[in-house]
Amino acid sequence: MARDSAQVPSTALGWAQAFRQGAARPIDAVEHYLGRIEELDATVGAFVRLTPDRAREQAAEAGRRWEQGLTLSRLDGVPTGIKDLASTRGVETTFGSAAMRGHVPDFSDEVVRRIEAAGMVSLGKTNTPEFGAPCYTEPDVAPPARTPYDLTRSAGGSSGGAAAAVATGLLPVAHASDGGGSIRIPASVTGLVGFKPSRGRISAAPVYGDVTGLSTSGPLASTVRDSAAFLDVMVGPAVTDSVWAAGAPDGASHLDWCDREPGRLLVARFNTPMIADVPVDAEVLAAYDAMSERLSALGHELVEVPQPFRHDIVPVFETVWSVMTASWPLSPEGEKQVRPLTRWLRDRGARVGAVEFYDALVRMRQAAAGVLGLLAPYDMVLTPTLAQPPALVGALRDDDDPAQDFENQKAFSPFTAAWNVTGMPAVSLPTGWTRTGLPVGTMLAAKPGQDHVLYALAAQVEAAVEPASRSWSRPALPLR
Repeated sequence: MARDSAQVPSTALGWAQAFRQGAARPIDAVEHYLGRIEELDATVGAFVRLTPDRAREQAAEAGRRWEQGLTLSRLDGVPTGIKDLASTRGVETTFGSAAMRGHVPDFSDEVVRRIEAAGMVSLGKTNTPEFGAPCYTEPDVAPPARTPYDLTRSAGGSSGGAAAAVATGLLPVAHASDGGGSIRIPASVTGLVGFKPSRGRISAAPVYGDVTGLSTSGPLASTVRDSAAFLDVMVGPAVTDSVWAAGAPDGASHLDWCDREPGRLLVARFNTPMIADVPVDAEVLAAYDAMSERLSALGHELVEVPQPFRHDIVPVFETVWSVMTASWPLSPEGEKQVRPLTRWLRDRGARVGAVEFYDALVRMRQAAAGVLGLLAPYDMVLTPTLAQPPALVGALRDDDDPAQDFENQKAFSPFTAAWNVTGMPAVSLPTGWTRTGLPVGTMLAAKPGQDHVLYALAAQVEAAVEPASRSWSRPALPLR
């Protein structure tokens, strides 16, 4: 296959169509992206490690399936990457920490098994901050992840490597995860579609390490349809799961719902930050207002509502977050190697007693119930994704004062964590730009379990963007 960019598919579904038509083979896709990675990854910091031999073997197997008409999924043979927070059997998985160098799991997380069972080909592990704790990706085990729109600026976190890979054209889609905004934050600053599914939509087997219910895997993609197709690969309960989210009532896939009209929706909107009392940048507000106008033009009814979270829930969330960070098992030697922010969070979490933690979990669930009750009359909720445009690399991080580091992160991303608390599905869509050409995301959230309706609306919004202004679907890289 020619390497001419005009002949190379730019999306996951585009590659699958090329495989179906015989215009390309999975190995062509793998070699194309490995070439891009060799050329550009040192600049954008997308990967922690590559698995090219394994990828080529998997691509060859996928190619044979396409030739025989025995494909495993719509995305069989399409390249992807696995975030370094997800265990992958036989592949070093460091969770973004120097303390975990050399750790090679003897099992894969359920979500990784599903991606492999669909025939998708992982090219390696994508960059993430230590234990996924901060909203920037600047670990000790890899270079900082950067947005390709301005290499002085961060690709966000904690799925920063995944976002840098897709935005830079090193992958068509990437596995990501989100415990407080870790899919939607990178999506906003790299001009991508970042979808956090409903709680229980994707299995946490076999470890079930997050008892809080905040975290979930999900897709990062350049288009809504790619996002939906990749989510379809990952969804579904394992037999060992105790709870899970039901699918669409008619059993249709998320990709199928992208071709359906969502109907006239009642959309609550607010732009008051939820976890920090900070101003929202004027260009972020402009993108939010433009999104509101677009939704109105599409026939939806928008209603201004007060910010629904009480501020006394913030210290409760912080307590839960610190205990989650403290729960990572480390040797005494490993404790000496963690970053200042991680050490501060672990020390804070270690001081939380069992009763205090239980109380925090109960109060967090009660707060979620209150918010869900307030938002029950509405089909969707619209907010900015972030309070600021993409941050400079190093601007949020403060190794000398980790407490200030944490406050910097809250001021940067005061909207996203709320929907982790409620378990609602939420998507950051690339619908705005700053005057200097930086992407700005706006965020839509739906009722729990209504991921399919959210995809229908997201696809409708994407289709309403004029193709000439849809540069986020084919990034103009300032790299060459």
